Parts: sequence; C-alpha cells; structure tokens
Amino acid sequence: MIAFTKQNAGRFHIGVMRTDGSEERLLTASFLDEGPTWAPNGRVIMFTRETSGAGGVSQLYSVDISGRNLSAVPMEGGASDPAWSPLLP
Repeated sequence: MIAFTKQNAGRFHIGVMRTDGSEERLLTASFLDEGPTWAPNGRVIMFTRETSGAGGVSQLYSVDISGRNLSAVPMEGGASDPAWSPLLP
C-alpha cells in the first residue's frame, strides 16, 4: 500500500491505495493534511494537520488504515514531519 496526500475540492486528504493505483481510499479531509508516514505495524498512519487562518497550528494526528480512529497526538505546542523509530531498550 502507498500512503499519499491529495488535494480535492479545496481540501487536503490523506489516503491509501495499492501500488498499481487501485482501491484508493481517502482517510481524512481537512484544511491541510500532509506528510503521511506508516507505523511499523502497517496499520496506522501519522500525519501533520494544520488549522486554517493566521493563527493556524500544526499538530500531529494518527488514523488507522480503515479511516477510523482519527485522533490528535497529545503534546505541547505545534509539530510537523512525523517519523517512526524503533523502540529503545
């Protein structure tokens, strides 16, 4: 599967599709969703969501590949460009 960002009708989406382009599914819709990255288990995607307006804030969100369980990652301040790393001992 490939995770991607798509702009459609003035909104940004995080989506997934097969490597041949089939079975496209849009998982999110917002003012600006971008930068999807796969969890090591292949079941969750982390991405950056930015709110609109002059006071817009970037925050990390996660969504499972069914499009359910969309949630903000709790943290202080804004964030962007998520990346997964191995667990530390």
